[in-house]
Amino acid sequence: MTIQTENGNILATIEETIDSRKEEYLEVLYKLLKVESISAQNTGIDEACNMLKEVMEDAGIKTKIIPFKRNPFIYGEVIKDPNAFTLLIYGHYDVQPPDPVDEWVSPPFEPTIRDGKIYCRGVGDNKGQLMAQILAIKSYIDTAGNLPINIKFIFEGEEEIGSPNLASFVAENKELLKADLVYTSDGPKHDSGAPLVLLGVRGMTYVELTAKGAKWDNHSGNKGNIVPNPAWKIIDLLNTMRDPEGRILIEGFYDNIRKITKKDEELIRSLPFDKKSIAEQIGYDDFDMDKEEYYRKLTLEPTFNIAGFTSGYGGEGSKTIIPSSAVLKMDIRLVVDQDPDDIYEKFTAHVKKYAPDIEVKNLGGMKPSRTSADLAIVDVVTNAVRNAFRQEPVLQPSMGGSLPDYVWTDVLETPSIIIPYANFDEANHSPNEKMGVDDFINGIKCTCHVISEISIR
Repeated sequence: MTIQTENGNILATIEETIDSRKEEYLEVLYKLLKVESISAQNTGIDEACNMLKEVMEDAGIKTKIIPFKRNPFIYGEVIKDPNAFTLLIYGHYDVQPPDPVDEWVSPPFEPTIRDGKIYCRGVGDNKGQLMAQILAIKSYIDTAGNLPINIKFIFEGEEEIGSPNLASFVAENKELLKADLVYTSDGPKHDSGAPLVLLGVRGMTYVELTAKGAKWDNHSGNKGNIVPNPAWKIIDLLNTMRDPEGRILIEGFYDNIRKITKKDEELIRSLPFDKKSIAEQIGYDDFDMDKEEYYRKLTLEPTFNIAGFTSGYGGEGSKTIIPSSAVLKMDIRLVVDQDPDDIYEKFTAHVKKYAPDIEVKNLGGMKPSRTSADLAIVDVVTNAVRNAFRQEPVLQPSMGGSLPDYVWTDVLETPSIIIPYANFDEANHSPNEKMGVDDFINGIKCTCHVISEISIR
């Protein structure tokens, strides 16, 4: 596929610049990857901020570090004309802990290339994708002399702990962050390997249930039928929450879900689907859904997932006890326009009705988000992605997972599009996280195409 754009010549030259600087750009990325900026452990945060500021300023981006509550935000801008289109690019510089370290083939914070892929904690999530955005600006300015639109950056250091302060920061800095579109590169491409254009995310409510029995564990024979088992309390409660077909029975759970549009249905029908490949990728040989059911359940329907259930003895061999307590953790993925606080209240009311002695704890939540596929800017960005990768992109109404995308669509009141640059098997949050060298370089090119395409929209 050839580049079909009015700015084709300059884009070809920019791509040549990027290719010629491949090794240089990889070294810049490696330097950031070596910083152990783990938000959960509060390590490497200042070092990562200072390093990013230096790289951004070298790229021609006016940059400042903004302290805020816990970890700092990094803001940058290149303003061509206050009246020109403004693209706000979001990313995060914090990473997950590397544990379990002994499952890494190479040290988790020593970038290592194997089979054309960079292995390192944070390379896909999100330092490689974040750095691709910065180096795109450098490549564009160095080659063309200036940018055709305004660019703003906002990078946070708390995404891996749930972005607890992002919404309040955005609310307090609306004028600073004012933009026409928010652009995020996070997560993996489509499982087919095709580039992915995501118009939203699912939200989430995370809850913990704790049931108590006796003050201590008891012998299951000597005290059997006498001491209540708290694990059964939770199981009995769960049976009141979900029917055999999987429909949630909590009153009002489905009340606010936005109706699926004809455009959503069209998008689903146009998506690629390989049942055998999906079964292999998820490790479930009995996977048996058709395309429409798969994507509807993955992007447009809520979930009711048991993430963990702990009670009694789980070690090797047997131990005959009646446990004194049981703990269940659930993540409930939400779709627009469900609200995590509202769902938590309805969940709590259900527990109070059927098992009032079970304790419920809210472990956090995140709102879902959606940008309309009917907006003209969606076609503009999709065309840019098509030209950048020389491949037809997959346009999906929502991703299955959760990101703090609602801060853009709800708080900043701005359309938001997510274009992942990492390979589908990036293994983010797992040992041996990786990002293809070509994926990194092509991500730089893609951002340049998006900037160019917007400028001639």
